[in-house]
Amino acid sequence: MGRLFGTDGVRGIANSELTIELAMKLGQAGAYVLTKENAHKPTIIVGCDTRISGGMLANALMAGICSVGANAIYLGVLPTPAVAYLTRKYKVDAGVVISASHNPMEFNGIKFFNAEGYKLSDALEDEIEELIHNNMNNVNMPIGAEIGKIEYKTDAKEDYVKFVKSVVDVDLTGVRIVADCAEGAAYYTAIRTLTELGADVVAIHTNPDGTNINSNCGSTHMEELMARVVYEKAALGLAFDGDADRLLAVDENGKLVDGDELMAICGYYLKENGRLKKDTIVATVMSNLGFMLMGTKNGLRIEQTKVGDRYVLERMIEIGANLGGEQSGHIIFLDENTTGDGLISALHLLEVVVKTKKPLSELAQIMEVMPQALVNAKVPNHKKDKYMEYAEIAEEIQEIEKMFAGEGRVLIRPSGTEPLVRVMIEGKNQKVIEKEAHKLAELITKTML
Repeated sequence: MGRLFGTDGVRGIANSELTIELAMKLGQAGAYVLTKENAHKPTIIVGCDTRISGGMLANALMAGICSVGANAIYLGVLPTPAVAYLTRKYKVDAGVVISASHNPMEFNGIKFFNAEGYKLSDALEDEIEELIHNNMNNVNMPIGAEIGKIEYKTDAKEDYVKFVKSVVDVDLTGVRIVADCAEGAAYYTAIRTLTELGADVVAIHTNPDGTNINSNCGSTHMEELMARVVYEKAALGLAFDGDADRLLAVDENGKLVDGDELMAICGYYLKENGRLKKDTIVATVMSNLGFMLMGTKNGLRIEQTKVGDRYVLERMIEIGANLGGEQSGHIIFLDENTTGDGLISALHLLEVVVKTKKPLSELAQIMEVMPQALVNAKVPNHKKDKYMEYAEIAEEIQEIEKMFAGEGRVLIRPSGTEPLVRVMIEGKNQKVIEKEAHKLAELITKTML
């Protein structure tokens, strides 16, 4: 059996791979591992995104939590970063989010935060997995008054909105913004926050029905937002993903501004104002080559990690950095929150736009985006880490690397959350790199199926 935990919790198709039985076991094992040192009766908060399967999995998870003697507080629909923050604010013992982020609606996921609002270490995840595989051996199941109870808290989203408004000093009066909430967890908190800060908000995709999350909207489908920003003559557009831990933007001309560009804009502004610790931004190996060149030109040190926000965060803590993230828009402003936070990222971006009085298109010129092709190869989930074991694939990768040596790079990696191998090629000629990326992706799919 493969490892349950991926780069962002436990993911799978709800009621097929991620069953109510597994959710209950994760509740039991997670609650036990995260609270076993406590002398008091522990409490765990639970939030979810707007997927139809969220309530089903939340109730199974909370049943597991209560069965080992911990209390659960259900907060309802909330962004992932809101749960991370509220775990700290409410001084509870752990937090859990039920979400599959940017993935299609049939998927769902379960991810844990410790009492400080950080995602769990590999060691803690392994401990939880071991308990599940051993059927909770030697774990006492309480009876009577020792069983945990479930409470429901409906106003948690207001506490998060109040917090976010307090962390970035920006007045948005008169700023016209198109905000795409992906029919996901940002549908209330993002619009409420931006409106209360004075913005003229055109809200789109804020009517979740349980089945439309991320469907042709949000940070994975930017076309409608690009067109709408131009039509509305807005200053910019903001695109969140399903659980609102990511942000991508659109400038006033309808052009995409990705996570690398957002980090460049915000990082340079923070540096110029003495607020960027160590003059450093932590990024991943997937960041565009243009981002690295921007750093060199502007006196910014760019640290790189392997892909995954958890690895970015680990490095940020290790070196004392306060800004890091991914090209996908998962950006961590560590002075404010312990995980990627799309809404906080949006406010930092808006702070730069408002205070420099420059349009987003001009700010984005701080870096030149080098042509990049990213193609997904569909493979069986249990094989996705083994692509280099196939001689035909390894040889083709080697040939492409020779072809682009000195003028680009090839990066192949398995997805942490989906049954995919991601093929990324960067170089000077868009047509050439796209052709090679598609050719390699087709080879990987054909060989590994």
